[in-house]
Amino acid sequence: MTADPDTTGRAGAETRPSYRRMAWTAVRVVGSIAVLVTLYYVLPLDHSSTAAAVTMLLIGLAGFVALVVVQVRAIVRSPHPALRALESLSTSVPFFLLLFAASYVVMAALSPNSFGRPLSHTDGLYFTVTVFSTVGFGDITPKTETARLVVTMQMLADLVVLGLAVKVILGAVRRGRQHRAAESDGAAGGNEPVSGDAK
Repeated sequence: MTADPDTTGRAGAETRPSYRRMAWTAVRVVGSIAVLVTLYYVLPLDHSSTAAAVTMLLIGLAGFVALVVVQVRAIVRSPHPALRALESLSTSVPFFLLLFAASYVVMAALSPNSFGRPLSHTDGLYFTVTVFSTVGFGDITPKTETARLVVTMQMLADLVVLGLAVKVILGAVRRGRQHRAAESDGAAGGNEPVSGDAK
């Protein structure tokens, strides 16, 4: 009787299931991004109040931190931590960008002088990505102190996302691999025959 290559053996663990997992991960990532972008465009952001905008941003940032914490735990426990980390980054970063884009759209609607021009949903997303990527074409600029404060908050948060969050996720990948290696070593050690004289 032969062992099932899907569940045992290094070759089975790294070929067929990995391709399936990669495909399923890609589907989940694309689906998550599609849902986030759809929500961003469907929500009536340009009809919100100042209190709603501030609440949305603060709750969103807290949600982002919670999402990263949950994802780090999932990476450590995952049988394929690198793949799980890629999925985590592919969903966390769009969530982060869309959160700030939504804030800019709300601010521009509440105070038309906040930016150099009115912001549509697409303009808000475009501006957020230019700030995140540090490109800054200068075609959209914050004009009021409040707008500049929120943009400054995004710049600082960008550094956290690019630095700390990525470092934490990559550290989780290493811990996940070490955890999997320890489990493999423990399983292999438990199957070895006991030798030597019993005392």
